[in-house]
Amino acid sequence: MLWEAHLRAPFPESFRGVDLDGVDLVLLDADVAGLVLRELGGTLDGHWIAVLWARIAELGKVVPLIEEEYCVSYFTGLAELARLAAARHLPAATD
Repeated sequence: MLWEAHLRAPFPESFRGVDLDGVDLVLLDADVAGLVLRELGGTLDGHWIAVLWARIAELGKVVPLIEEEYCVSYFTGLAELARLAAARHLPAATD
């Protein structure tokens, strides 16, 4: 399971305390992890869904700025987790 793999993966040491384009990567990681846990527990409500989408946008902004291979892999996986958690909260298509 992707979530379990993420839990086993160590946070990139070289990115502790790093801020990319105004985004603190440690806080981003912690926020997404907490939001994924809320989704898995069935407690991701409207407020937290909005926060999750904001974190997905931040991941989309910072991942292209990362050059270290492991860090790219780590945050790409985090982005995938976030998108999976958000998937059932997409607005319905309307005509």
